[in-house]
Amino acid sequence: MAAETWSAQELLNAGWSEADLAWEAAAERTAEAVAQQNYLLAKDVAGQALQIARADFEPIDPRLGTSLANYGLCLSLSNYGEENAFLFCEAIDVWRRSAPWIARMDAPRVARSSLFHMRMEARHRDTYRARWQQRWQEIAAEATMRLEALNAFNSASAADAMAHWRCERPAMLNDTRKLMAAAFLLLAPPAPKADTR
Repeated sequence: MAAETWSAQELLNAGWSEADLAWEAAAERTAEAVAQQNYLLAKDVAGQALQIARADFEPIDPRLGTSLANYGLCLSLSNYGEENAFLFCEAIDVWRRSAPWIARMDAPRVARSSLFHMRMEARHRDTYRARWQQRWQEIAAEATMRLEALNAFNSASAADAMAHWRCERPAMLNDTRKLMAAAFLLLAPPAPKADTR
C-alpha cells in the first residue's frame, strides 16, 4: 500500500500537527517490525512513538496509552522487560481517563450520496454527533478491555493490527482517525469473548 502524503496546508486545514502524523507513522512502523519479528527495531520505533506522545499529546490522549502499551510489549519481546507492568498499568489508566478527550472530538463531516442526506445530517447534527460519541466510546472501551486482558502476545497480533488498520484507516485527517489509530495500532491481542451460554 502506498504511503499517504499530506501538504503542510492540508495538515493545518485538518487541525493536525506534524506530531500527529509522526506518531501515526511510528506506530505503524512498530506494528510492521513486530509482525516481521524484528523486535529490536520495534522497541526503538515504539520508543520514538512514546517520546512523541509524551512531548506533544495530552495525558488523556489514547495515543499515549497505546504508546505506553506498545513500548512495554516491545521491551518484553526484545528481552528488556523490567518495567512492563508499570507501562501496562499506565496505559490502562490513560485509556480509562480518555473520556474527556473523546468528548471533545469533532464528528466528521463526510460527503453524502444525496442532498436529502446532507440536509438530514445538518438538521439532526446533535443526533449525528451523539451516535459518533457512542461509537468512539465503544472503541475506547474495547481497547481498554484488550489491555486489561493482556496476558499473551505474538507477532500474528501485530500483523492482524496492521491489516485491520490498513483496511479501516480513514482517508481524512480527522479526530476519528486519531482514535482509530490509537485503538487499531494497539498491539494487544483481542480480548477473549465472554461465554454467552
